This record gives sequence, structure tokens and C-alpha cells, in this order.
Amino acid sequence: MAKPQEKVSFGQRLKQIGMVFRFTAKQDRWFAPLVAAAVLIPLALTVVAVLFWGWLWLPLGILFTLLAVLIVLNLRSNAAMMNAAEGQPGAAAQIMENMRGDWRVTPAVSSTTQMDMVHLVIGRPGVILLAEGNPQRVRGLLGQEKRRLAKVIGNAPLHDYMIGQGEDELPIRKLRMTLMRLPRALSGKDVNALDKRLKALTARPQMPKGAIPKNMRPPRSAFRQSRGR
Repeated sequence: MAKPQEKVSFGQRLKQIGMVFRFTAKQDRWFAPLVAAAVLIPLALTVVAVLFWGWLWLPLGILFTLLAVLIVLNLRSNAAMMNAAEGQPGAAAQIMENMRGDWRVTPAVSSTTQMDMVHLVIGRPGVILLAEGNPQRVRGLLGQEKRRLAKVIGNAPLHDYMIGQGEDELPIRKLRMTLMRLPRALSGKDVNALDKRLKALTARPQMPKGAIPKNMRPPRSAFRQSRGR
């Protein structure tokens, strides 16, 4: 379910903005010049307005300058985060968890030891499956989840996407916009009911498919002892 938003103090908010500034500046070489332009152009216009029409325009000019900087920060930081998330396991689930709106996200409802995974998302558009990983391996996981969910979701729409850069795949930078454009087919009550139903279905943990990692294998002495009995 959607988590209640915690109150953030003004100092914490400034720290968050500073972190976003530093992150975006490292990822985007055009960020600093664009911020400089967002500051200098409104200030120059403010100076002209003050000279011709008086000091009343000074606070308005400062507000417009701050607004321009925030717009640049929002646009470029989103692009930088998408670029950084490209190819990272679990990036699609993380993006969905940070999206505005009532999105119920269950990361990696099905996965393999090779970091192929399928995420489950429930929202007003219906049930959404997001597959990440090797296309040949993850398509099988996606098909299994679709068949499993089709038995319990009733008439709710079921959408599925392969995240990637290949043919018939959805680039992760387009994920947010694609899901926001989906038609709203469910009410809030429908989402709650569907969420409870699917939570009961996914409550049992599933073992990842594939070879068992070495650090999870039992020692050979255990096999020898079992044989000697």
C-alpha cells in the first residue's frame, strides 16, 4: 500500500536538494550551464524591470529565478536518474516505488539467480508486470506470472512490459510516462481489494530458479553423513 508521507523539516529538504544538485552535476555535463542560464537570464530581466518600473519587480524577479532553477533541476535530475538506472537490476521497481500516486509495488515476485526478475505493480490502470533481465530467460518468468495472475485478478486489466533497449522492449526512461498514460480502469476500492488478494497469493516466498549459489550450498560433509546412515 502507499506509505504515508513523513514530514520533512526545512533543513532536511535543503540537504535533499543539495544531494540532488551534486548527483545531477556529476551525471549531466549540461546541468551547470543550464542552471547558470536559469539564474542569469531572469536576474538580467529583473534588473531591466527594476530600472524601468521600480523596485516592485525585485521580489518577483527573485521568485522567477528560483522557479527557473527548480524547473531545470527537476527536468535534468529525472533524466540523470534514468540514465544512472539503465541496466541496473531492480531499477524498474525502484522507479515505481518513487512515483507519485497509489502504486502498490512488490519487487521480484519471480526471479532467477542470474538477476532476472519480474516485479508486480497494482494501480488504477490494473495489474502491471515489469520484467528485467536477459530476454530469453525472463520471458519464461513473465509468462508464468501472467498465467498465475490471470486466475485470480478477475476482470482487472493485465499489462506486461519487458524493460530494455531491444525490439518490443520498453526503455526504462519511458517507464514512468508510459504507465501514467494507461487508462484508469479500477477504483480505489478495487485496487485495495485486488492488493489484498494478490498479497495472499504472493505471501509464500519462491525459490529463485537456476543453479544454487555456492554460498547457499550445504557442505559436502552433510552429504557424506547422510550416505553413511
